[in-house]
Amino acid sequence: MSTFTGTSSAIEMMVKGPGNHALMEQFLGWQCRVRQIAMRDHQGRPDDAVTPAVTLPGNTEPFGNIITVFSKWGAYSKTPELKHMVKQTHDPAQRREKALTYFSSTYFQKAREFTDTLSATFQPESVGARRLIDAGSCSLLFEAYSQQYRLQCKVVELSKTHPLYQSTWWHNLLFNPELHPDTIILGFTPDWDKSENRSLVP
Repeated sequence: MSTFTGTSSAIEMMVKGPGNHALMEQFLGWQCRVRQIAMRDHQGRPDDAVTPAVTLPGNTEPFGNIITVFSKWGAYSKTPELKHMVKQTHDPAQRREKALTYFSSTYFQKAREFTDTLSATFQPESVGARRLIDAGSCSLLFEAYSQQYRLQCKVVELSKTHPLYQSTWWHNLLFNPELHPDTIILGFTPDWDKSENRSLVP
């Protein structure tokens, strides 16, 4: 599979504004709420709402979970601000504190500012990343806060110049100072017509 460079129609496909699809809007709003809760109440620790189980095509059981990043798109991108916070200090504790303050305020208040393409980081030699790249698609299952979302996603490897690579890289560097320089970052774009949601409340 080729790597998206972020220089042509790849950006239009991978970094786009939310449309009118009801399920997409519902999911984006839910992600904003659960991520704000994580930042405000749980010191940014990822929970089940942001770490979906991953199932490859042709399989019935997931092979693991990934930690997803939820990025703003286009004109709403905050990558310069994230980069500035990283470069302000080399103290991991100070970086983390600044990040928690930033993400706990108004960052997640407007769902329409976010792309529906999620991203996740993998080690350079990750077998899981290679399996996902080779498959080109997967299912992501989120189960938390009485909600279940099963998203059927296209998977692509992002180049280091891609806007979503950059936003994911600087976001994660705020929380992980040991992030490998050759980290693989994948993008997961849902097919909303094939995805579904249900309430887990009896």
